[in-house]
Amino acid sequence: MTKATSTFDLAQAAPFLLARAHNGWLGLTYHAHGEDWVELELPWRADLLGDDGREVLASGPIISLMDMASGLSIWTATGAFRAIATLDLRVDYTRPAKEQASVFGRAQCYRTTRSAFFVRGVAHDGDPEDPVAHMQAVFMGIDAGTVSLPISEQADG
Repeated sequence: MTKATSTFDLAQAAPFLLARAHNGWLGLTYHAHGEDWVELELPWRADLLGDDGREVLASGPIISLMDMASGLSIWTATGAFRAIATLDLRVDYTRPAKEQASVFGRAQCYRTTRSAFFVRGVAHDGDPEDPVAHMQAVFMGIDAGTVSLPISEQADG
């Protein structure tokens, strides 16, 4: 995997990207990273429960955790920030998370092509060897020149 000429600085980008919109509402935080992987934390919160009577994080926030960790792993592995779209993301749950436990999402961008990025990872509640779920995903890179936004005629006047 070769790095792009522009650089993606995870230390600068993570606080900005994780504090806004859906990621900010979920409370995702940076945990660790390497050359082609990123690990984020989804803290346990009572309003993110999946089942009444069980204090276990729901699957939806865990999927969001894995999607964001995947994007960050792609930008870290390639060394460049570019628009990407999730084409396919599969999460296979092996067990529920422990009650009142944070869930960590570790994603690794293991292969890139000109227009696609392949990512795998695990969600765990403290022990990556005992995962809550396994994740496999494919993302598409979007070149800036291929996206055009419609311009309103009212904006001209």
